[in-house]
Amino acid sequence: MLKMCALISTEFLKSRKSKVIWITFIAFTILPLMGGLFMFVLKHPYFAEKSGLLAAKAQIAGSADWPSYLMLLSQGIAIGGIFVYGFITSWIFGREYTDCTVKDLLSLPFPRAYVPIAKFITVFIWSTLLTIWVIGIGFIVGMVIGLPQWSTNVWQHGLSMLSITFILTILLNPPVAFLACYGRGYLAPLGFIIMTIILSQIVAVIGYGSYFPWAIPAMFSNVSGEGSILELEGLIIIIMTAFIGFAGTLGFWRFADQNR
Repeated sequence: MLKMCALISTEFLKSRKSKVIWITFIAFTILPLMGGLFMFVLKHPYFAEKSGLLAAKAQIAGSADWPSYLMLLSQGIAIGGIFVYGFITSWIFGREYTDCTVKDLLSLPFPRAYVPIAKFITVFIWSTLLTIWVIGIGFIVGMVIGLPQWSTNVWQHGLSMLSITFILTILLNPPVAFLACYGRGYLAPLGFIIMTIILSQIVAVIGYGSYFPWAIPAMFSNVSGEGSILELEGLIIIIMTAFIGFAGTLGFWRFADQNR
């Protein structure tokens, strides 16, 4: 346990000293700010008339109230989280190959499986902090705008939606980690992330989004406007996707030739 804690501490130290962590926080801050802008446009009809295209885009968010705003944040996490969380994963796993530090890690007196597990824990904590940051900024923005329909029940339901959406999205990271290891860098996982985002849009349109792992979080967040959809089959698919990616990553670190 002490060895694992030491590895996690090392991963956090490397992340904290990198500019990447601040880039992700800045990038994800755009989500509640843009959502707040949409709510502001919807709440003030005069401004909406003057804003033209922006007003048309804001209509997608529904009405200017807390339930709509929280749902918009949930949709942003479902779609944007695939890229941002995936970017974090690809960086944490891929940087060891681009910086040529894999051999240094393997020379440490730890079981090989400890290294990817520590990295997965770091990804989870980093992504969790990002999500909490988005929710916190969203709360402040909503209060400043003065959104109506505030209540404890609304916030409890909104937080549950945000939490489940986050969990569904973060479970899609292990395949990204595997590709970062297999591709020995950033390009393969980043290309994979972009491809899954595009495919999720196509698969959802043709009606099979419930069976495509990367479309399921967005469908649960009601991005289709048909209500929150999370069937048992979809949950099993996401869990299996996470397990395969996790097992593949551990297997790669355990058995692959790291001398190349």
